[in-house]
Amino acid sequence: MNILALENINKSFGIKPLLENVNFGLDEADKIGVIGANGSGKTTLLRIIAGEEPTDSGRVIATKDKKIIYLSQNPVFADQQTVLDAVFEASSETFRLLHDYEQACADLSGHGGADEKLLQRVSALAEQLELAGAWELEANAKAVLHQLGITDITAKLGTLSGGQRKRVALAHALVTKPDLLILDEPTNHLDAETVEWLEAYLTDLRGALLLVTHDRYFLDRVVNRIIEVDRGRVQRFDGNYAYYLEKKEEQEEQRLLAGEKRDAMIRRELVWLRRGAQARTTKQKARVDRATALIAQPKDAAKVELDISVKSSRLGRKILELHHISKSYDDRLLIKDFTYTLKRGERMGIIGLNGSGKTTLLEIIMGKVKPDAGEIIIGETVAIGYYDQESRALNEEQRVIEYIKEVAERVETADGDSITASQMLTKFLFPPAMQYTPIANLSGGERRRLYLLRMLMAAPNVLILDEVTNDLDIATLMVLEDYLESFAGCLIVVSHDRYFLDRTVDKVFRFEGNGNIREYPGNYSAYLEIREREAAEAEEIKITAKEKTVFVPAAPIENPSQKRKLSFKEKREFEELETRIPKSEMHITEVEKRMADNPSDYQLIQELDAEVQTLKASLEQDVERWAELAEHS
Repeated sequence: MNILALENINKSFGIKPLLENVNFGLDEADKIGVIGANGSGKTTLLRIIAGEEPTDSGRVIATKDKKIIYLSQNPVFADQQTVLDAVFEASSETFRLLHDYEQACADLSGHGGADEKLLQRVSALAEQLELAGAWELEANAKAVLHQLGITDITAKLGTLSGGQRKRVALAHALVTKPDLLILDEPTNHLDAETVEWLEAYLTDLRGALLLVTHDRYFLDRVVNRIIEVDRGRVQRFDGNYAYYLEKKEEQEEQRLLAGEKRDAMIRRELVWLRRGAQARTTKQKARVDRATALIAQPKDAAKVELDISVKSSRLGRKILELHHISKSYDDRLLIKDFTYTLKRGERMGIIGLNGSGKTTLLEIIMGKVKPDAGEIIIGETVAIGYYDQESRALNEEQRVIEYIKEVAERVETADGDSITASQMLTKFLFPPAMQYTPIANLSGGERRRLYLLRMLMAAPNVLILDEVTNDLDIATLMVLEDYLESFAGCLIVVSHDRYFLDRTVDKVFRFEGNGNIREYPGNYSAYLEIREREAAEAEEIKITAKEKTVFVPAAPIENPSQKRKLSFKEKREFEELETRIPKSEMHITEVEKRMADNPSDYQLIQELDAEVQTLKASLEQDVERWAELAEHS
């Protein structure tokens, strides 16, 4: 069923046409990924579809009564709003009930669970939720909040980081279950494990999905259509990202072949014209007209691509040594006794849950944060290029070229040439017309690309990149990956982008919790294989241990002086327990195995976990009763 359609959409900013004559429809089964260069109009397209951006011409036709939720890159909240208010925003009566119920539970907990009025309110709201059939929605909401690392629903949004606020907004968008969910860079600020969970969630999502993301694995596994925004035009590909790449390669081959044929025709016509063809007949005149039109026909403008060609400094023998580094904040231990020596040519990927300490480690290396214990030694020839994920060095009031000239007026390229700052900006897709634009007017991706250029212009030989992939388009990432493959220095990168890690690192360090950092050989895919193998081995050991400890009723110890006979009713109960207890243990093992077999099905896991807890509580009562009866059997 069609949800909405775009008809002849046009949008310009100033004299620059951003979207030209855009037409496409969106069905309820569509999961569409939107890709294109930074500044090409991807976000503008999403905002137009969501009704948050007017068009210059054309229209968006939406089916009546269809709910559309749009999650922007930087959602806006009131600072005094709580997580609970944001996630359970009263878009429906059910959500209002859930909000009130969770608030009442939080208030009751704050009173130690002893307030009679609050108890009655919680009970009354629970009854209303039961009648509304809302417990499934509440279970879903709690599972989503847990997966996104949101534990304190009473926290004020003004106290949260930008990444935490984005996850709160994402939680609201997911639990609302709209007919069309529109997401702009949803994987930014998420760790790799959470991105994998989000993949599974959106794959099973009922309803349509429209998203912008640079995560190529995410596109390949979640979407069934790709829309490419390129120089104002929108082209549709009916498949995932791998299918899109195949079709783009075919199109490029056809374009080159068509161009060669056109050039051959022009050469033939030029030869004919130069022979002094007579234009006395209608046939000859028509051929002259066709030849003239063919020669005058404009060629497709070549697509300008990013060119990273910067020089790096020579690196000495001693690079970076970390000796027994430890760091805590309050009672939270982030890094515990970490020691490592970086060797020439090493390429480290650092992963872990949000807030685990990844950025803190980089800031310690850069001297921006002081460790509680330990020593950092940096070699004399080391020139570090640090790309921090907040891009704190950007001054929005400066013009683009002024920001770059602060580093150097001229830049030496990798092949030894010397070019001006303006020429280097052009290589980084900032043409002369953009170079005097204030940084505040750039898109998020354009700002990140500018920040990357400034960092590389200093000719570093050790690159420390903190979430460099956020907001960069896929084409830029591919060029950056190619550059890093040939980079002669050392690389330390924190990233949630699994594809980027696969292409750029040869070892992975994971923050495992409690300050522990573990090294895994290989790239991100190799790390996953190790984790999956270890998880399978642990599960096998767990199952084997349970099989060995299956309940076997022990022979009761007789004590003639205290022994009393069981009644007929108690004997029957005792026999039933001896049969029921082993069955209960087997049932628990089966349910736990189902949980292990379905790690991405959050709803099923919630249901199975509740079932396991109920079964264990019942089993514990049965075992206690059996032990009591066994004394007298």
